[in-house]
Amino acid sequence: MRHHRVIIIGGGPAGAACAWKLVQAGVDCLILDKKTFPRPKICAGWVTPEVLQDLQVKPHDYPHSLTSFPFLKIFLKGFPIIRPGKQYAIRRVEFDHWLLERSGAPVMPHEVKEITLIDQGYLIDGKYSAEFLVGAGGTHCPVYHTFFSKTHPRTGAQIVALEEEFYADWQDGDCRLWFFDNGLPGYAWYVPKEGGYLNIGVGGNAAALKDRGSSIQDHWEYLVKKLQKKGLVSERDFQPEGYIYYLRGNQDQYKRGNIFLIGDSIGLATLDMGEGIGPAVQSGLNAAESILGGKEYSNSEINKYSLLPSFLQWAVR
Repeated sequence: MRHHRVIIIGGGPAGAACAWKLVQAGVDCLILDKKTFPRPKICAGWVTPEVLQDLQVKPHDYPHSLTSFPFLKIFLKGFPIIRPGKQYAIRRVEFDHWLLERSGAPVMPHEVKEITLIDQGYLIDGKYSAEFLVGAGGTHCPVYHTFFSKTHPRTGAQIVALEEEFYADWQDGDCRLWFFDNGLPGYAWYVPKEGGYLNIGVGGNAAALKDRGSSIQDHWEYLVKKLQKKGLVSERDFQPEGYIYYLRGNQDQYKRGNIFLIGDSIGLATLDMGEGIGPAVQSGLNAAESILGGKEYSNSEINKYSLLPSFLQWAVR
């Protein structure tokens, strides 16, 4: 049996950021993830300048494709708004692998099935033990479901999304966001990326979609037709992937003993844009600082909004 002071379950941005901070301080930690990296990860890949600052990396030092947008084209029920201010987009297959390797922590491919309490801390599948346990396994995190789901359920809105990233050799490099278009309780996006890749998708409040008798598939088909009509995508065999996640709720602390939840395992995505990478990184760093004895674990200082004012909060529309 392998013993480490800290075991982090999940090697995405939250887990990798937490491990990076711990390794810098000389803490023995291990990352477990059911996938082997680099692994495909469908995501718009929106990264704010604050994310790069938190990771202490300058844009020109990032070794992979980093698309820069000097402004965003936002459409509010069809009304156009130009939102200035540099933003970035990455490809998650590259970003997550780079961030994981940069952490300096050892990584083991392992799908966690059972977590139990022992005198020394926590035992995982009879193979790994740790004094501290960090749950960074996303929406379906086994740490959340074992220790928090009954006593600390997520309180944010559930979002359902469909998206696809593919090589398109795009000609239009402007990032576009459509809010509440065609009655969608959320927004749709067109995100061109370096190297000719394109990410398109739709996301909306699951409960509101159900109440309106529509589905995310309906809104995906509407988006594809819109993009084809505008000449932004050509005809192809679209194969979008679906997933769910949670927006920021009213709980900011998910800690029990020496167990910490971070990133999407809590549900920290921002209320306006559904941005998850930034809050994931910040919560991972917060958990690491708490383990190191620097402060009480809390995510209350993480912004609930990314770019837009509160009247565009699509979680409740």
